[in-house]
Amino acid sequence: MVTAPELYFHLKRIFERNRLESPQFEAMCIIEHIFGEKLEKILLNKKNASVEHETAANNIAYRRIQGEPLQYLLGKWEFYGLEFFVGKGVLIPRQDTETLVETVLNLNLPLKPKILDLCSGSGCIGITLCKKIPDAQVTAVEISEKAIGYINKNIALNNADMALLAGDVLTEKTAEQFSEIDLIVCNPPYLTSRDMRVLQKEVTFEPETALFGGEDGLRFYRGITDIWKNSLKIGGILAYEIGMGQEKSVVDILRKNHFDNIQTADDLCGITRVVLGKKQ
Repeated sequence: MVTAPELYFHLKRIFERNRLESPQFEAMCIIEHIFGEKLEKILLNKKNASVEHETAANNIAYRRIQGEPLQYLLGKWEFYGLEFFVGKGVLIPRQDTETLVETVLNLNLPLKPKILDLCSGSGCIGITLCKKIPDAQVTAVEISEKAIGYINKNIALNNADMALLAGDVLTEKTAEQFSEIDLIVCNPPYLTSRDMRVLQKEVTFEPETALFGGEDGLRFYRGITDIWKNSLKIGGILAYEIGMGQEKSVVDILRKNHFDNIQTADDLCGITRVVLGKKQ
């Protein structure tokens, strides 16, 4: 019978041999997931791993080296200090997107702001804003049935008072249900055709509909800006996450749709990750 620390080092070696980018971190995540304790405590206690623990760890490790995302294998992932259920059919919350949340939280929003989270996915943006902005009235809009299932689970997990609408963000019929909105946030599909051809293996497990933004990656920025500007109040803000190198194009789209006070924000790597503008 192996000990829990031995199982951890076993996974780490497997991931190193298979050239995973962060073998130590991934082994830690899996061991903590299986044993329900922090790695530091597991290493100190040196308790034995049961057959069930060993089988579970090896099964997850095997699937991981086949390319399945770690987040899907664990079933939950942290975003901005909160936990979210994730799995096949929903985009994985990423640290890049925390830049959008951080930028929005630093805005001078009115009391009890009306906020929309378009292309909501797992609901991580909308739920985080709901939890961090007192009395915010947040509604998530999502078309995917699988994603909607995760949003509902994540609303319950985080005890968030957030509404949810099943709808297509690229149709006026959906947008016409909202008016006098203070803030619209959106992390739309923004990968180009070329991006889709060179995806990392892990990313190919995520839903294409949450990734592909048309030939040039800008389809959703054009459509959402044109359609949803009418749902914003005068002075209302539209804030996007963008892909690397898309800032000029998205700024131009906002300007053509009569947004001003356009600002950008960089992520922790210095890449421009957010573009926002105010409705004139």
